[in-house]
Amino acid sequence: MTIRRVLGSGGKNFVRGGAVTAATVLIMTVTLAIIGSLVFLSALLSFTLNAIKDKVDVSVYFVTTASEQDILSVKSQIEKLPQVASVTYTSADEALAAFRARHASDQLTLQALDELGGNPLDASLEVRAKDPSQYESIVNFLQASPALSAGGTSIIDRINYAQNKDAIDRLSLAITATRGIGIAIVALFAIASILIAFATIRLAIYTAKDEIGVMRLVGASNAYIQGPFIVTGVITGVIAAALVLLLLWPATWYASAKTAAWLGGFDLAAYYGSHFFVISLLLVGAGIVLGAVASVLAIRKYLKV
Repeated sequence: MTIRRVLGSGGKNFVRGGAVTAATVLIMTVTLAIIGSLVFLSALLSFTLNAIKDKVDVSVYFVTTASEQDILSVKSQIEKLPQVASVTYTSADEALAAFRARHASDQLTLQALDELGGNPLDASLEVRAKDPSQYESIVNFLQASPALSAGGTSIIDRINYAQNKDAIDRLSLAITATRGIGIAIVALFAIASILIAFATIRLAIYTAKDEIGVMRLVGASNAYIQGPFIVTGVITGVIAAALVLLLLWPATWYASAKTAAWLGGFDLAAYYGSHFFVISLLLVGAGIVLGAVASVLAIRKYLKV
């Protein structure tokens, strides 16, 4: 019965709030919209970083006398490493065909190649790590356990890690920094959101201070007095989250039409559609928590309950 009364009082407070309630919902909507924007920003950064990571690799080139069987044996060893995402084999003939295709319009280069009378290109393995920071350990493995032919000689000609090391290190640093900055931004906006919601809900509570005073005089418990305001805060958060979720449909559709080309193919609308359930849980949960926490802080600190 008490719970029903608390819920009923909370609903009545929300309806009776009028302009204050509308202002609180508006502020909470803006707050949750910011949190939603951070979700999309985080997804965009992850998409961009993954696209960059896919373009970074280490190539292992083999001597021209290495047999395909020996190279494939090395490929099998590398694939067993837990740091490795994929290994792609390119034979010398495939490398030559690709070279000719790239220089199809450069007759001078093709003529010089023909004059060599053979294939000067090496077979290679293109190694992609699960994380850019793991390339060094893969290269160390290859250097510590050199790939040998049946005759006992090394079949690895060179590894292009030294040329790519600076780019890989910069990418690793960028990924670490981006993650740290993202966490800091989320924390900053979370604090700002609580403060904004706290200020508006405090105003709503202030308008009911006389009613709270009467309740205290008749012996109402702190929990009974706080309950309706917490319910009001929760209702505010849920309605604000629903408004944000509704507004995100046209917003992401419009943004996708305008930005998909220069965002590298990242489709905001498609992302929202495929992650709607998760985003809904996040925003509704954030709205409930912000509304409840702000209500508790406001009524305890400013009304001395």
